[in-house]
Amino acid sequence: MANRKGIIFPFRSKLLKAKNPYERTDFVNRVAVVYWSGTGNTEKMAELVAEGVVAAGGRADIFTAAEFTKEMVQNYKALAFGCPSMGVEELEDTEFEPMFSSVKEFLKGKVIGLFGSYDWGDGEWMRNRVADCEDYGLTLINDGVIANNEPDDEAAENCRALGAALAKA
Repeated sequence: MANRKGIIFPFRSKLLKAKNPYERTDFVNRVAVVYWSGTGNTEKMAELVAEGVVAAGGRADIFTAAEFTKEMVQNYKALAFGCPSMGVEELEDTEFEPMFSSVKEFLKGKVIGLFGSYDWGDGEWMRNRVADCEDYGLTLINDGVIANNEPDDEAAENCRALGAALAKA
């Protein structure tokens, strides 16, 4: 399925979804973009990250947090995880947090990027995510791309740059 900008997001297509998502193919420039979005802002950021991956010559596979499993991690050298700030500067806890906790041990040796949106506060939730990942020994390519609500031009460019960096990692 192509979005309005013509970027192909393979796992949004029913035809391609029928393929085995656990099968390891074209591993070198393949990047998973995994997100949870309540308002659509973090979803938009995920699409921008994917645009950056594709522009840098990689393949971006987009998944919601509910779709992504630990068995899929092996298919990627780089992964981007997006979640907005919820409640009191924390991650969404019914889909995203359980998914991330289940895949975390399989992320060692992979290159990880973080992104997400927020409505209030100063980005504390992202600093906490970065610290948590670093404490766990994960390799982060960034300190987290954040957007206050819908991504503005600067956040959009930062999302694309994150995608490009992950494709080249």
